[in-house]
Amino acid sequence: MKVDAALTVSELMKVPAAARRLEELGYDGIYTFEGPHDPFFPLLLAAEHTERLELTTAVAIAFARTPMTLASTAYDLQLASNGRFNLGLGTQIKPHIEKRFSMPWSRPAARMREMVLAIRAIWACWNDGTPLDFHGEFYTHTLMTPFFDPGPSPNGVPRIFLGGVGPRMTEVAGEVADGFMIHPFATAQSIREVTMPALERGAANAGRTLADIEVAFPLMIVASDDDAQIQRGLDAMRPRLAFYGSTPAYRVVLDVHGWGDLQPELNTLSKRGDWATMTTLITDEMLDAFVVAGRPEEIAPQVRARYGDALQRVSFDMPNELDADRFARVLAGFR
Repeated sequence: MKVDAALTVSELMKVPAAARRLEELGYDGIYTFEGPHDPFFPLLLAAEHTERLELTTAVAIAFARTPMTLASTAYDLQLASNGRFNLGLGTQIKPHIEKRFSMPWSRPAARMREMVLAIRAIWACWNDGTPLDFHGEFYTHTLMTPFFDPGPSPNGVPRIFLGGVGPRMTEVAGEVADGFMIHPFATAQSIREVTMPALERGAANAGRTLADIEVAFPLMIVASDDDAQIQRGLDAMRPRLAFYGSTPAYRVVLDVHGWGDLQPELNTLSKRGDWATMTTLITDEMLDAFVVAGRPEEIAPQVRARYGDALQRVSFDMPNELDADRFARVLAGFR
C-alpha cells in the first residue's frame, strides 16, 4: 500500500524544500489541491526538485477548464517529471462552477466522462499521431495544427484519476479513469457497499476489472502515545465530520450506517451557522467508523484490516502534524 502526503505550503518558493523533505521522509507521492492557489504550479517545482515521488492533483477542478487546457498542462507536467504525474480531476459543485468560474454546469457525471475521453483523444493525437476528431455532447475537438502539437512524449501520457462520492461519478471513474480518489468522508462499510460496487459496474461497462483501477483514500487518523491526546484528536475531528455530513451529496455515506436522517439536520444547522450544535451530533460510534486512531505503530494494522482489500494508496488527514519519530513509526507499518 503506497502512502502519499499533501503538499500544502502557501508560498511557491517553499515548495522545493518541502517536496524534498517529503521524499526524504519516505512518502511514495505528493498531491496538491485547488484552493487558494493553483494546483499545478507547485507540482512543476516539485518535479524539478524530487526524483521518485509521484505527483498528483487531488484535485484540479475539471469544469473550470477545457479538455484542451487540461491536456496541455498535464502533458507538460508529465514531461517535466519524467513520467511521474497523475492528473486528478474533480467536479466541484454547481454554484462554484457557475458563479466563481463562470463556466457551464450540466449533468456532471456525463460531462466528466466526456471530458476524460476528450483529453485522451487529444493525447492520442499528440503522442500517437491519431487525427483529432472528437465529437461529444459537451466538447468538440477537431483542429490540431503542427504549431500546437508538442509531439510524442518519451514518458507516455499521464494517468487520470477522478475524485467523487456518489455512485454515478464513481461508475464513470471505473469506466474511463486509471484511478479513483475516495472522498475523506467515507467509511470501510461505505467503501465496500457503495464505492467498490460502483467502480466495478463502471469497469465492466468498459470491459475492465477493478485490477485496472488504483484506489486512493485520504483517511482520517489520530496517532499518539498518549490516551488523552488521542481523545483530543478525535474530538477535533467532530467539527469536520459535521461539516461533511451537512452536505446533501454525502448523505449516501451516512445512509449506509442508518444515519441518513442526520444529514438534513446538520444542513439546517449549518445554514444557521450553529457549528457548535452540529459538533455535538457526531457520536463516538461515528468517530470510530470514520477515524483510525491509536499508537503510531497501531495505525497501519488497523488500516490494513479495515481497507486492505480495497485500497492501493492512502494519505493521512490528521488534526495535528506528527513529529518525525511518530511519523516514522506510522509509515514503517506500511512497508
